[in-house]
Amino acid sequence: MKKEPTTRASGATEETDAPVKKTAAKRTTGEKRTTGAKKATAAKKATAARKPLVAPEKATASVKAAPAKTVVKPAGEESRTALVRRARRINRELAEVFPYAHPELDFENPFQLVVATVLSAQTTDLRVNQTTPALFAKYPTPEDLAAANPEEVEEILRPTGFFRAKTRSVIGLSKVLAEDFGGEVPGRLEDLVKLPGVGRKTAFVVLGNAFGRPGITVDTHFQRLVRRWRWTEETDPDKIEAAVGALFPKSDWTDLSHHVIWHGRRICHARKPACGACPIAPLCPAYGEGETDPEKAKKLLKYEKGGLPGQRLKPPQAYLDAGGRPAPPLGAG
Repeated sequence: MKKEPTTRASGATEETDAPVKKTAAKRTTGEKRTTGAKKATAAKKATAARKPLVAPEKATASVKAAPAKTVVKPAGEESRTALVRRARRINRELAEVFPYAHPELDFENPFQLVVATVLSAQTTDLRVNQTTPALFAKYPTPEDLAAANPEEVEEILRPTGFFRAKTRSVIGLSKVLAEDFGGEVPGRLEDLVKLPGVGRKTAFVVLGNAFGRPGITVDTHFQRLVRRWRWTEETDPDKIEAAVGALFPKSDWTDLSHHVIWHGRRICHARKPACGACPIAPLCPAYGEGETDPEKAKKLLKYEKGGLPGQRLKPPQAYLDAGGRPAPPLGAG
């Protein structure tokens, strides 16, 4: 006699119940996979939306960017050791980009340098270089300038702006040099800052470039860049000088100043930094504040990096050998 299938209370038989369970299991597994796939897709979209800005691994002002690399974004808790290493690497990279960096004021002796540096306030080194040849031709020594007619000096210095105040400063410092220092520019910081119109910035320019004594020149470019690079958050020039000086050996200070200032004038501008043409982009926490497209960034480059003349009428031979061009004299088109 044929045995009938056993019926469960639910009405399902043992022969049909197992296949139903398998089908339900497959449906549940499929639903889980679909849900998982949707979640994975959503996660990828969210990750893409949060993808950090990237900078070229290393680029120069004259070549296209190399393969992309995540920009260094030092956290607020960046260690002292990490900061020192990053700062020194930036300086090394800039030394490769600007091996011919030099003071961009024309001068032949310490007296000319201290006068030119005082005149460079609130104007460009180019304008000073175009103006000082006539000044030094007429007043070659501190004694000559100390005895000058202020109105005649003002007329010569007019192109530099603030010419009345600058006239008082250069005549005043010339008198102090003639009366207190025997007509010679002193080689000590404490003496230089006693001269009218001479502060620590000017003094370090003179010490570093006329006497070979290390110093950090904290001008507007230097202040802007060291804060962009998060070397310091200080805003006072003296405190910036101390903070940055502590990151480098003293022997690096003068060249460091040249590297940073040259980079600020040519590439890392105040309003439109040429981020896409920046050789230290991978090391810069501020990458992306300026133009990141390499071709557009190249158009923002200034002076020799943009194929234009430099600021000195009589630049060093190393600069000319590197392809730099001297600036035109005052009034030359």
